[in-house]
Amino acid sequence: QVQLVESGGGLVQAGGSLRLSCAASERTFRDRAMGWFRQAPGKEREFVASISWSGGNTYYVDSVKGRFTISRDNDKNTVYLQMNSLKPEDTAVYYCAASRRLDGVAVQSGYDYWGQGTQVTVSS
Repeated sequence: QVQLVESGGGLVQAGGSLRLSCAASERTFRDRAMGWFRQAPGKEREFVASISWSGGNTYYVDSVKGRFTISRDNDKNTVYLQMNSLKPEDTAVYYCAASRRLDGVAVQSGYDYWGQGTQVTVSS
């Protein structure tokens, strides 16, 4: 069982930045692809970004390309999401997820463990 704990959410003005962190509870973290998803009020949860076990492959939803960067530190069992040039439409609860796969996928069914989520609110 992998436990994931997100942190770093908060309130920021449009154009600002936040860095989310997700700490995993076990060493198998380094053998797993990781992903970030988000869910806005009244909307379905959507894929944001993923990163392969080694960090060599990353994928992003089109709406965040060029603004968000996913990265990982396998020595710290932590994955990050650096969010720049934030927009009000980025407001959502952001969830970290861990996969049994080595490479990330853009669908929820590709992930086996989920964090509790962290709120990101972007004011206009």
